[in-house]
Amino acid sequence: MRVIDLTQLTWRKSSYSNSDGGNCVEVADFPSLVPVRDSKAPSRGALVFDAGVWAVFVDGVKRQIP
Repeated sequence: MRVIDLTQLTWRKSSYSNSDGGNCVEVADFPSLVPVRDSKAPSRGALVFDAGVWAVFVDGVKRQIP
């Protein structure tokens, strides 16, 4: 298994986040990968997805939003 250092990444919250501190995720840019973490508990670590798989997921979510 490859170890990936995520400590120096710049994380950004979903554009659907609100200022009330609602549940949301943060993502960061990393070559060919998309790290995703819980914005309320960033110290718990991140899930890392292949960029192509993440793109398919995001496309599916966008199709569900009215």
